[in-house]
Amino acid sequence: MIIVAILLPWLSFFLRGKIITGIICIVLQITVIGWIPAAIWAVLSLQNGKQDKEIKNLKRELNRR
Repeated sequence: MIIVAILLPWLSFFLRGKIITGIICIVLQITVIGWIPAAIWAVLSLQNGKQDKEIKNLKRELNRR
């Protein structure tokens, strides 16, 4: 998924259901200079999503105890 976020940042947002963010990312990618920030944005967003899932799982485990 990280490779998709680097090569096609807008697609990584679409695959995660963030359509509006994906459209904004496409607009950013239209310029060659905007490609690098868009790729960085997509990778960071992907990492944040993974961390959010881990935090939710930890909270569930703590609530079970």
